[in-house]
Amino acid sequence: MQLTVASYNIHKAVGLDRRRDPDRIVAVLRELDADVIALQEADRRFGERAGVLPRQMLDEHTPYRAVPIDHGHLGRPDSMGWHGNALLVRRGIEIASADMVPLPTLEPRGAIRADLVVEGRAIRGVGMHLDLSGLRRRQQVRTVLDHVTRCDGDHPAVLMGDFNEWSRHGGCFREFTAPWRLLTPGRSFPSRRPVAQLDRIVVSDCWEGVECAVHHSALAAVASDHLPVLARLTLPKN
Repeated sequence: MQLTVASYNIHKAVGLDRRRDPDRIVAVLRELDADVIALQEADRRFGERAGVLPRQMLDEHTPYRAVPIDHGHLGRPDSMGWHGNALLVRRGIEIASADMVPLPTLEPRGAIRADLVVEGRAIRGVGMHLDLSGLRRRQQVRTVLDHVTRCDGDHPAVLMGDFNEWSRHGGCFREFTAPWRLLTPGRSFPSRRPVAQLDRIVVSDCWEGVECAVHHSALAAVASDHLPVLARLTLPKN
């Protein structure tokens, strides 16, 4: 089974021209043509945290649907996810379960987890946006890994997001020991002239034939302050 995953900090759909343009973000999503996409900064920051990509726009102009998250008493019917994190999955992929992953933090950060069924195979995906503090980032990574291991089923897993880690291999990346593999797609921030590898993908050791890259296009260079990153993964037969 082959799967293409991507991570994209869409900066609340505000591009380098300072215009909020959801149509432009949707066009970049179509360029990616991934099966699962983790979005960061997908909700407005204040109020009811409404999503910046209207559901109708996703339904009519993309092959994706947002993984639904139960906000319980918070009552955020127009939010795409949790603290700006959202997971988009290609229609036809079954969503078996999904949940918020509360992170230790002083600022509004979070992660979401979804168990998916692709071609009859169960996989686990996590989207996250980590803290600006190095100490907090390491704590948050440990929290995510603990959540993943405590979930039912030992499914092949993919963790995606904006890690806010400027170190290429140190910092919070040191938390990813075997069986985790840290991918390095390349420089993705800032989008016009990228110098930092803030956006990463981490996979469990079940995956084979891993290829990863930064998505460069004229549209992606102005649609957000981050470029998307993606990985093509192969899961061998049982």
